[in-house]
Amino acid sequence: MTRVSEEFEAHGHSMMKATHTATFEITKERHLTARGDCIVAVGSSKGAVDLSRDFRRIAQNDLAKITVILSAKGIEQRARGRGDHRLRLDHPTDLVARKSTYVCGRTLMVSSDIAACDISRRFVHLIRDSKCRIAVQLIAEI
Repeated sequence: MTRVSEEFEAHGHSMMKATHTATFEITKERHLTARGDCIVAVGSSKGAVDLSRDFRRIAQNDLAKITVILSAKGIEQRARGRGDHRLRLDHPTDLVARKSTYVCGRTLMVSSDIAACDISRRFVHLIRDSKCRIAVQLIAEI
């Protein structure tokens, strides 16, 4: 089994809703509007284009398993999905996990087992603090 991990940091935001039913998003953008109901982390130090060559190589395989781990103030949220040969991972600011199999440059993984609305409300309450540091770990394995 081959496994590659990416670790980076993002932050919370006072307007975090995390109510979207099909996706969740991590973004390098620092501003959030009421329309951003899928966003669960802002001010990320990585977007899709920043992921390593090794991570991409695995993620762009239909057999890959991808895990996203978000950690804040001792609480952890996990999402599991899969890779896809169509992943481009070329968006400069965004990483989107999707329950569907739709793919665009922002797509990190498809067939996610959770969307923003499935994240615990306790965790969402924590990430509504703009000073909240969110540790992000992405794991791709095949």
